[in-house]
Amino acid sequence: MPERLVVIGGVAAGMSAASRARKLRPEMEIVVLEKGRDVSYGACGLPYFVAGLVARPEELVVYDAQFFREKRNIDVRLEHEAIAIEPGKKTVHALRGGSQPVAVRYDKLILATGAAPVMELPGSKRPNVFHCNTLAEAIRLRRFLEEHRPQRAVIIGSGYIGLEVAEALARRGLEVTILERSNAVLDGIEPEIEQKLEQALAAHGVKLRKGAEAKSILGTGEGPAQSVAYGLSGNERADLVVFSAGIRPRTELAAEAGIAIGPTGAIATDERMQTNLPGHYAAGDCAEVRNLVTGKPDYLPLGTTANKQGRVAGENAAGSAARFDGVVGTLVTRFFELGLARTGLSVAQARAHGFAATQVTVSAYTRAKYFGGKKFLLTLIWDQDSERVLGCQIAGEDDAAKRIDTAAMALHARMRIEDLLYVDLSYAPPFAPVWEALLVAANEARKQRRRA
Repeated sequence: MPERLVVIGGVAAGMSAASRARKLRPEMEIVVLEKGRDVSYGACGLPYFVAGLVARPEELVVYDAQFFREKRNIDVRLEHEAIAIEPGKKTVHALRGGSQPVAVRYDKLILATGAAPVMELPGSKRPNVFHCNTLAEAIRLRRFLEEHRPQRAVIIGSGYIGLEVAEALARRGLEVTILERSNAVLDGIEPEIEQKLEQALAAHGVKLRKGAEAKSILGTGEGPAQSVAYGLSGNERADLVVFSAGIRPRTELAAEAGIAIGPTGAIATDERMQTNLPGHYAAGDCAEVRNLVTGKPDYLPLGTTANKQGRVAGENAAGSAARFDGVVGTLVTRFFELGLARTGLSVAQARAHGFAATQVTVSAYTRAKYFGGKKFLLTLIWDQDSERVLGCQIAGEDDAAKRIDTAAMALHARMRIEDLLYVDLSYAPPFAPVWEALLVAANEARKQRRRA
């Protein structure tokens, strides 16, 4: 009997794992249990589908279940919700179609159970309350927009998905209000970068209420939401509500099976993506990752990370010895014309980890000014003791945000300010200025250091 790999979860990490295992082990039996009706879709594109910039949901699907069954010989079982794992018997118990019990034997197991949106408010079950974390939910939200033509939307939380959904709804002509319980937009964003974002929100008519913690979603009986109560006495009218108040890793199955949960609340793994139980792996939004800046476990749920972790988990479940060393927390998003990006730590985060962190912010052009270059901001965070680069943030138009990738490489290489000063970056007037912003920031940091 061939060795059997069972993967729980069929989106980014799960299908990456299954596909990699199949590539390495053509004879291996591979089963994917997916509780939903969709696999292998681009979750990061969901807000753009809601906006109408992506016409059909099928465009977000990389490959459907039939493709994996026929072309890759992977047994994808849709609407199979795993409800228990028995490591001693190497068996996964699941419900098919929500009610029919099935038991699936395995030799190796990969958990790719993802994360769940935090929706813990009274009234969150009302019919016009949504999140935007799954394809099915994005389809439901877009259908509601097209059928009911709402006028006012309230978004609870100002995370990256929340901002992207705010743009999507504003593009559709809705009055959009964001309720953010803290006094900052986007966790860990430096003040100068945050100011640029707030200006962009205001320019596009999106209201931002900071220090406004949502308390309950109000309506008549069990009917639709009519408003959101926040703070001590605030009330914001709403024809629809979207949650963007964070996500939590789905770890219940793992914990009940005796799989260790790490300090971040996600599943703990080693660099091979293996858990404390041999032959049991975890990848994606349910799993911890090592932060290469701090050297400590972290929870940084990103699509790029999920795909890499899934690939490594699948490779090792197939008998190889691949490693995933960790991430520096690089992400990028856009709000209308404004691109936002960050990598590494903020000043506050760095200080919380014991670094003597400070920052410098510079303004630069995306390309030669006479070639239509646009100004943008770059903030460089560094450690005053070691001069090591700890983080970088960017806000600007004209693809300025993608410059974050250079900073991410600097973090991976553990570069110091001195190492950045004369890095040989490309230059031509249509593409960049003579002095790139990252180099300008490094020079300013050196001046700051010499004055100290």
